[in-house]
Amino acid sequence: MSDRSIVVERAGALTTVQDLGRPGYAHLGVPRSGALDPPAAALVNRLVGNPPDAAVLETTLDGCAVRARSTVTVAVGGAPCPVAVGGRPAAWGAPVVVPAGELLEAGAAIAGVRSYLAVSGGVAVEPVLGSRATDLLSGLGPAPLTDGTVLPLGPSPGPPARVDGAPQPRPPAHLVLRVTPGPRADWFTDRAVRDLTTRAYRVSPSSNRIGLRTEGPGLERARTGELPSEGMVLGAVQVPPDGRPVVFLADHPTTGGYPVIAVVRAADLPAAAQAVPGTPVRFVPVRRR
Repeated sequence: MSDRSIVVERAGALTTVQDLGRPGYAHLGVPRSGALDPPAAALVNRLVGNPPDAAVLETTLDGCAVRARSTVTVAVGGAPCPVAVGGRPAAWGAPVVVPAGELLEAGAAIAGVRSYLAVSGGVAVEPVLGSRATDLLSGLGPAPLTDGTVLPLGPSPGPPARVDGAPQPRPPAHLVLRVTPGPRADWFTDRAVRDLTTRAYRVSPSSNRIGLRTEGPGLERARTGELPSEGMVLGAVQVPPDGRPVVFLADHPTTGGYPVIAVVRAADLPAAAQAVPGTPVRFVPVRRR
């Protein structure tokens, strides 16, 4: 029987195992986690014939390299990057066969931040609370990958998608985030609420899987003191003491005491996951649905 696994030869700056996450455990203090760019992860799974909840690898900026111990089909998507099999250029955004013993290399992102690597059968590490996702905040799931890590694969699925390539959105040159005001907008001055949606911000280099941090004008509070800790949701725009908004992403804490001035529409968060440091950010107010 063939050894259905891959070996990490180059882990890169931060490569983690991700799937759709573990929703439903916020009351236990467990974030949802999962892929920061779910559409990209779902697409590479489709390209190799996996179900949408199969676990993939999420790389950060400089990619990774893995060696197949048996012949597998792979697809790399999300942030565009060079792809090579056995040292030869291969397609990005399309299914590619990697023979047993060959090295698959996903290079540094040409644009964007996070690339996704799906392997036929999915990464079959042991699930925790129903998910194989790495959660950097709580420490649940497998640790970030290191060189030499061996990752088991699930059974080979059906045939890969019959496409030469699949269209994928380009990482944003300007990040536009639609926000619904509140629930703690009353903790800020009228000017601060206006500044959030009219002033210029940029993505901070200190952003991570927990939150997209911004650089720009601080938002002035109308109240002093701190809130008692309360529940936090994906996309919450929390304002810490320095006044600069932080958009909560997949590994966000489930509670927090800094006031939330607005909440970003979930549909805009995949683009936030691909916004490189320095990308201009605009917060656009929308009505509650």
